[in-house]
Amino acid sequence: MRAVVLRGHGGPEVLSLEDVPDPEPGPDEVLVDVRATALNRADLLQRAGHYPSPVREAYEIPGLELSGTVAATGARVTAWQPGDQVMALVAGGAYAERAAVHERALLAAPAALGADAAAVPEVYLTAWDALVIQGGLTVGRWALCHAGASGVGTAAIQIAKALGARIAVTCSSGKVDACRRLGADLVFERSPHDWLADARAAVPSGFDTILDVVGGEEVNRNLAAAAPRGRIVQVGAMAGGKVELNIGVLMGKRLGLVGTVLRARPIEEKLVLAQRFAAELLPLFDTGALRPVVDSRFPLEQVADAHRHMEANENVGKIILDVRS
Repeated sequence: MRAVVLRGHGGPEVLSLEDVPDPEPGPDEVLVDVRATALNRADLLQRAGHYPSPVREAYEIPGLELSGTVAATGARVTAWQPGDQVMALVAGGAYAERAAVHERALLAAPAALGADAAAVPEVYLTAWDALVIQGGLTVGRWALCHAGASGVGTAAIQIAKALGARIAVTCSSGKVDACRRLGADLVFERSPHDWLADARAAVPSGFDTILDVVGGEEVNRNLAAAAPRGRIVQVGAMAGGKVELNIGVLMGKRLGLVGTVLRARPIEEKLVLAQRFAAELLPLFDTGALRPVVDSRFPLEQVADAHRHMEANENVGKIILDVRS
């Protein structure tokens, strides 16, 4: 099969399209003919050598999500048949024509999405887990999400609105209108603009749940913006992971500060999360309440250009790699 391979780390030029052996599915796994995958910031970190794959091989195949067709099933698989249209969050290996995935990690791909289903698993599972499961967001409460025009941000806006919650986002000046069109109740322009002052004026009571993929200086601003007994869920640290934390504010407001990742979780936790997502959130894609925002798409051969596009930070929503035409 063809796959994008990392045999070293560095810039986009280290991404190499090669022929490699097909994966061998185990008895509880499904072999998927991958139709499309999608980029995530973690892919850029992995390419640079800062986010190692949990799979130890002579080379790495990036990619954390996919959509495609079931090609074959392991001896103990009962939930899927060849020909089924599926999507999945995986620990790596999605930049390839085939992938082996545990049967309970697979999700039925909504028919209306086609190849765009590849843009669902990573960002919607991340946003839903952070906002709802760990962040406790419910109807009528306020959420704040940084990087509102990112894949996670666009998913967070839709999920909050589908729940009947209210959501504010921060973003760069060129993406304000896009966030408003997606349904964000409030949109605050980020640095150098003072989003915290605007947020305090607009929501004086503070935000019940904050989803942060930025980190750095935003960490203490989040403490200031949070409502008493609010929860801040740290999903990423694009602006830096080492900060001085104002413990006094954390204690005085009785806040919860949660750090989370998906990739490093034990397989058992991932399977439970996928099954709960299938039961509680997947039906909303069929109704149209949720739909992935696709910024652009590239053929697999142009993976380096896709990485450069993400690094330019100009995308609104997801960047898709079409593995098969």
